[in-house]
Amino acid sequence: MSFVKGIAEDEKHVLMLLGTLIEEVRDAFAGEDWQGLRQSHFRVITLVPDEGISVTDLAERVRMTKQGCGQFVTQLVESGHLVTVADPADRRLRVVRRTPLGTRTVRKVARRVARVEDRWRAEVGERRYRTFRAVLDELATREA
Repeated sequence: MSFVKGIAEDEKHVLMLLGTLIEEVRDAFAGEDWQGLRQSHFRVITLVPDEGISVTDLAERVRMTKQGCGQFVTQLVESGHLVTVADPADRRLRVVRRTPLGTRTVRKVARRVARVEDRWRAEVGERRYRTFRAVLDELATREA
């Protein structure tokens, strides 16, 4: 049951509504052992491209500090989801890449998220859900 039911319409701000949906996503992941990984780890792993990426560029993609991102990368290297290798163009730089375990985890996360989206799509209808996704995409990808 949603905690926003029973709250006056003029008090339902967007953060409250988004928070409710994020809780639904968290609940969808809660019933399974993710080897200590959290949604924040999934976001980092997912944003590592196949060709690899520097920690600095990954931090920018994830929208966190280089130091914070570096800590996530270290944790994900230790868990076997990522690996760092020397950049062939500049041996001083390190490139972050997904391991096969990291790739399997990204695919598993995508399937789980797809199930959540399928449920939402079924609840509100294809057209309304497509509009919802389009608006989210527009807001998330605009230049700030």
